Amino acid sequence: MSVREIPMYIDGKPVPSNSQEWRDVVNPATQEVVARVPFCSAEEVDRAVASAKEAFKTWRKVPLGKRMRIMLKLQALVREHTPELAALITEEHGKTLPDAEGEVGRGLEVIEHACSITSLQLGELAENAGTEIDVYTLNQPLGVGAGITAFNFPIMLPCFMFPLAIATGNTFVLKPSEQDPSSTMRLVELAHEAGVPAGVLNVVHGGPDVANQIADHTDIKALSFIGSSHVGSLLYNRAAAAGKRMQAMMGAKNHCVVMPDANRSQAINNLLGSAFGAAGQRCMANSVVVLVGEAKAWIDDIVDGARNMKVGPGTQRDADLGPLVSPAARERVIRLIDAGEQEGAKLLVDGRGYEVSGYEHGNFVGPTVFADVTPEMTIYREEIFGPVLCVVSVDTLDKAIEFVNANPNGNGTSIFTNSGWVARRFESDIDVGQVGINVPIPVPVAYFSFTGSRGSKLGDLGPNGKQAIAFWTQTKTVTARWFEPENVSSGINSTISLS
Repeated sequence: MSVREIPMYIDGKPVPSNSQEWRDVVNPATQEVVARVPFCSAEEVDRAVASAKEAFKTWRKVPLGKRMRIMLKLQALVREHTPELAALITEEHGKTLPDAEGEVGRGLEVIEHACSITSLQLGELAENAGTEIDVYTLNQPLGVGAGITAFNFPIMLPCFMFPLAIATGNTFVLKPSEQDPSSTMRLVELAHEAGVPAGVLNVVHGGPDVANQIADHTDIKALSFIGSSHVGSLLYNRAAAAGKRMQAMMGAKNHCVVMPDANRSQAINNLLGSAFGAAGQRCMANSVVVLVGEAKAWIDDIVDGARNMKVGPGTQRDADLGPLVSPAARERVIRLIDAGEQEGAKLLVDGRGYEVSGYEHGNFVGPTVFADVTPEMTIYREEIFGPVLCVVSVDTLDKAIEFVNANPNGNGTSIFTNSGWVARRFESDIDVGQVGINVPIPVPVAYFSFTGSRGSKLGDLGPNGKQAIAFWTQTKTVTARWFEPENVSSGINSTISLS
């Protein structure tokens, strides 16, 4: 099998990198090298930014209707090429093909939202705010925007960034994850096939040096980041010091609260899918289940369900979860399972040492379930990003809310209940950005904003929805009065009155 070399994308075309540093992109089910990705030089990053800066001069003046039609064409192309994109995701990330197809669908939601740009970017007008004076606002693009994405959603996360950024008239520089870049690159090719002009959307690759250069670059006006809390915090501070607008969606420790009045089978099946789907490599995975009152008796069903989940390569359509993205990720998850045992948690299902016939070199960890987990344990404090579920039992809804709110992170949470009063109380009192009611992974549809809180988010405005339009535009307020041709001034006016 030939190993593809991942290019940059600058000035509307793929460009080979001259970098001396390259990394292998590996199929996590087989350890086969499927691609090589460059770590771009500082000069190559500067070239991409310069291309975007030059393209902004004309792209910002392209009519809204034309930008909308490009987004309409892009969504049609992405829909048509979903199987191809999903196959690339599975090959390099490892998630199952149905999961990868679902990811492409969630990315499509954002592109479809961007198709409404003709109404999303409207300003406001007050006629006769003063005597023959009109006041109105213009929502104008910022300039060059940038995005840095994590490996776990190589299609969805770029879609959280560049479609709305370029639809609002900005140009863009994207740095995808070096672990699974091929599907992202194919998405960018489709964007240009849809009519995105040269220079409007550029791609560079690399690690911390490239990310820091993007955060520091004076010609980049806004930066969107999705990834770990450690990296996000560092980049947020660097970008702020450089005068950039910044949004950072970061780490999580999500909780699924199960009330005893919930539909038992629905709740258990949903929480298992949330905890173990994509091998737990989702920032919105519910990695902690909080059983309230009599629901603590359901733990045997949770254990049985976890044991019966099917682990296999992502190409195996009936598999519930595939491998972790890398050997390093697998080793880290196993270390954390070891720590859970050592610190006194009760290991009910052990996914260590998991092997899949025919894929003995794959990065597999089976579903793992711990009970008697306490807040000071490492498996609770850290985001495991693997198929590990922590089970906690409390007596009341109040205790469950208190427990969830005490965690430093606030990305997502869910509650399973048949009581409207309980659900309303939970959504009101919980301090978490995304809340699901009988929904296990509460990622909102794209015309609502992604709204993490506390340690999971830095920056006031999140991706998608109306907040994304505000993030990628700046408001200019105009106060205007037009005099009649024969109007003569009655004298100097030294006040600030508009009457």
